[in-house]
Amino acid sequence: MILGRRARRAARSPLAAGALAAVAVAVAVLPGCGRAVDGVPTAVAPSNRPTDPAELERLIVTDVPSGRPRLPDEDLEPPAGEKRLEDVAGYSTDPAREREVLESYGYRYGWERFWGHGDGPITGVFVDQFDRRSGARSYAQDLARNDAELYPGVLSEDPPELPANCRLLTVDAPVPEAGLVDPAAFAWCWHGVFSVSVTAVAETKADAVREVGAVLEEQLALLPPA
Repeated sequence: MILGRRARRAARSPLAAGALAAVAVAVAVLPGCGRAVDGVPTAVAPSNRPTDPAELERLIVTDVPSGRPRLPDEDLEPPAGEKRLEDVAGYSTDPAREREVLESYGYRYGWERFWGHGDGPITGVFVDQFDRRSGARSYAQDLARNDAELYPGVLSEDPPELPANCRLLTVDAPVPEAGLVDPAAFAWCWHGVFSVSVTAVAETKADAVREVGAVLEEQLALLPPA
């Protein structure tokens, strides 16, 4: 599977997809205890909310139910891993305007992580932290709306397959012009001051939905209670 730059941008940009149509350039990827040990993520108390990207990284899932191998952050373009406000704004074709929107939401920082087999199916996790809950909710809602405009699929609010405060977009058929060549599922949730998004591309839509639901359940459990 080829992960399109447009797909990466859509997963990050809160601005309307119709107003900022990104160029569809495909990017190939190369082959609660409150304590973290050897990078294993653990849940934390509300008072221990991350205060910098390094602390947030320790709360990101390290593997996925499908067993796909972790893709090194540096093997993607742009690289995954730590995301600052300027990084996320750079996903847009209008970075200055994007930065204004993110600042109005109280964006602080985020983290991206991917798993896959190079040219095969892929799973991605995006966790972003905000100053306030309303910003995390608005960001997640905007991303869901924008991807629903980009991909011809079915968007559901609070579907039974996912936890509360989530939206799910399922895509049955490939969308090669957007870099999507297999069925996929996209989910966006807000959890306190965090926006959490999970994307899974798989051989079937059902497989993608199962992957997204299982990853979301684990990821949300690792974050401070809402």
